[in-house]
Amino acid sequence: MRARVTSPPESARRAEAGFVLVAVLWILAALAALASIYSSYTVNTAAASHVADDRVQAEASIRAGVEMAVFRQLALPEKATLPQGGFDLRVGRTSVAVRFRSESARIDLNAAPLDLLAGLFTAVGVDSTQAQTFAERVVGWRTKAATSAGANSASAGANAAGDGAEDKAAKEDKLYSEQHMPYPPRHAPFDNALELSLLPGISLAVVERVLPFVTVFSGRSGVDVSIADPTVLSALPGMTPQILGAVINARVTDPGDGRALMALLGPAKASATTDASKTFRASIAVAFDNGRRVHAEVVFRVKDQGAKNQGPKSQGSPSQGASDQSAKDQGAKGQDAKGQDAAPYELLYWRDDFDGPMQSS
Repeated sequence: MRARVTSPPESARRAEAGFVLVAVLWILAALAALASIYSSYTVNTAAASHVADDRVQAEASIRAGVEMAVFRQLALPEKATLPQGGFDLRVGRTSVAVRFRSESARIDLNAAPLDLLAGLFTAVGVDSTQAQTFAERVVGWRTKAATSAGANSASAGANAAGDGAEDKAAKEDKLYSEQHMPYPPRHAPFDNALELSLLPGISLAVVERVLPFVTVFSGRSGVDVSIADPTVLSALPGMTPQILGAVINARVTDPGDGRALMALLGPAKASATTDASKTFRASIAVAFDNGRRVHAEVVFRVKDQGAKNQGPKSQGSPSQGASDQSAKDQGAKGQDAKGQDAAPYELLYWRDDFDGPMQSS
């Protein structure tokens, strides 16, 4: 007797076919999701790589601008050094605009006398009484405390008021304590102009108005009146509107006559100079072909031509992101056969806005 084979009903076959179709659709959906994820990953990786490429290009363009500025100075006789200048150049995928000015056009927080500092605060709109107080805070921050009785005695003999450095430091410490500051004054030179915001009583608004006119890299007690901003000129002790107008007019009609400028200053020439400086601040604008723009501020010192092989001298500390850049510079500078630094310049400060807003030194 033969066994009879019966086929599944039509409805069962359709259900089985539908199940297979659903499974196939789920597999296709999963593959599509994986393809989408992989595509997104590829795009993000390419974008990240592009940002890294732009970072390298930006640094190369900024450095090229600095080196071209240095080359222009070294191409001239030492006595003919340009106190300021500007030029444009093309570097890779970028157009670079460089404008540089001697750092002696600014007031040095570590070297300027009290009356010049007070004049600057007055020039930016601070009341004369407050300006004097703010200037005293700047001097108090940078004044070193004597470490021995002998040092105190020598300092006391050098001060007309008869107060030694130790007494002044103690008074400054007491003032910070009375105003409940969470720290004492540094009793050392400013590392960065932004430290002005740490001084008691000086608001951030005042600091922002002062920053474009101060530095910690000049090392000079006076300012170069041949290129200084009119606000800096008006800060000179003894300056009057008449003298200021005459000096500005003379700079336009005969910019190279430093002696004439000094003669025009009259009583205001005590804190003035026209001597060339080897420290410069460069403002560098980098425009990428893709539309991206990066701005940088770099302070550099041109070395004496007879001292190109000497190691860099410390001059303050770079701020914020500049410290990392300083470390890069140590490996980026060329070296001669003896392993000594052969670069004709040294970077003192570097700050750019590639990764965010830029603050001045």
